[in-house]
Amino acid sequence: MGHREFEHHEQRILEEIMRLRRDVRGNRFLNTPLEEQVLDQILHAGLLAPSVGFSQPWRIIDIRNRETKQGVAKIFAEENTEAAKQFEDQRRQQYQQLKLEGILEAPVNLAVFYQHSDEAILGQTSMPVVGEYSTVCAIQNMWLMARALNVGMGWVSILDRKKMEALLGASRHQKFVAYLCLGYVDKFYDQPELEMRGWEQRKRIEELIFRDSFSSQGSDTCT
Repeated sequence: MGHREFEHHEQRILEEIMRLRRDVRGNRFLNTPLEEQVLDQILHAGLLAPSVGFSQPWRIIDIRNRETKQGVAKIFAEENTEAAKQFEDQRRQQYQQLKLEGILEAPVNLAVFYQHSDEAILGQTSMPVVGEYSTVCAIQNMWLMARALNVGMGWVSILDRKKMEALLGASRHQKFVAYLCLGYVDKFYDQPELEMRGWEQRKRIEELIFRDSFSSQGSDTCT
């Protein structure tokens, strides 16, 4: 199966899944339980992610307990209050109106950690941070599989890392990377919610892709 070539219609389906993936907020999640088989498919997709040195450094905690979720929600509320202060006037008001998490609403929460090693790891000797990048690859895999299964996923990033590690009993080798909320939703937006609400607009390809070096901008920028 490793030599399998994919057909055009399969390539288009993958593109559609990527294009229609959304970061889901708490006001979209339904009370419908997430089947264990569906969650297993999402988790397995994460385990198929690439990792530098085949280190497979991700560690994932499956959280269903209401008390634990409330502890995470408390950390979020504290951080979110401080985050709002960093925006000015109208932008702050707009920020405060956004629903930025679904910790209590989502049936399943996943806390994702990077497990680092005291020993040298192939490919990570010059840039140790690529181990954490590998963990993010696992998150992206789960996000795409969730969308393919019509399951919503939201990444809650407004959390204090140290507080999360203490709450979830992480060891010194385990670094908190992401908190994910999963569940069925009432709808998936056609556009990213922050784009739809005017918080940010999608950047043009010529702003993001360069050829050979950054100094080539204006002449050889990829289009």
